[in-house]
Amino acid sequence: MSLFDTRRDKTHLPTADEALPGRSQALQVEKVHYINGRSIFPPFDKGTQVAMFGLGCFWGAERLFWKQHGVQVTAVGYAGGITPNPTYEEVCRGLTGHTEVVLVVFNPSEISYETLVGLFFESHDPTQGMRQGNDLGTQYRSAIYTYDDEQFETAKRVALKYGEELAGAGYGKVTTEIKPANDFFYAETYHQQYLAKNPNGYCGIGGTGVTCPVGLFS
Repeated sequence: MSLFDTRRDKTHLPTADEALPGRSQALQVEKVHYINGRSIFPPFDKGTQVAMFGLGCFWGAERLFWKQHGVQVTAVGYAGGITPNPTYEEVCRGLTGHTEVVLVVFNPSEISYETLVGLFFESHDPTQGMRQGNDLGTQYRSAIYTYDDEQFETAKRVALKYGEELAGAGYGKVTTEIKPANDFFYAETYHQQYLAKNPNGYCGIGGTGVTCPVGLFS
């Protein structure tokens, strides 16, 4: 690793000139969900929708979502950055611009997008900027990447109202990055459904204890 890498502030998002070049080919990833046997790659079942959330280390974040009734498929990966098809090691260096995210495929007749957004906010501290607890760096920033205008407006609305709840509890400003989804790069197979394969593995997910009363923000 270069001197620049070791001394670099990993809470600083890289510019296009600083970002690693990546690669043209995607990583080879096992396509079958370890828990339910469904494909983690599209096409997904008719009538389902896709959401994407970043709330710190993606191991615990993915488990949070796969446990929800109405969620059909989950997968972990990298999004919101510059470097194409990054590896985990590259993302950890803070030179790709990506954050760790969970792709969530859900049936909206069984669980609403707003409910998922509420779960997202309650399950981490969205005021910490480029970190979650002891996990420090751009890859741990809070993010919601949306797939249509309705998702975008819902995410912004809930973030605003939940920010008011957090402020009332003494927390700072919500720093969650909310923007339209761009590329999602699947993480390596060993990261997929990691805590199902390693039940005693690390999970850094933890909320503030402040309730996000979804359904009351219309």
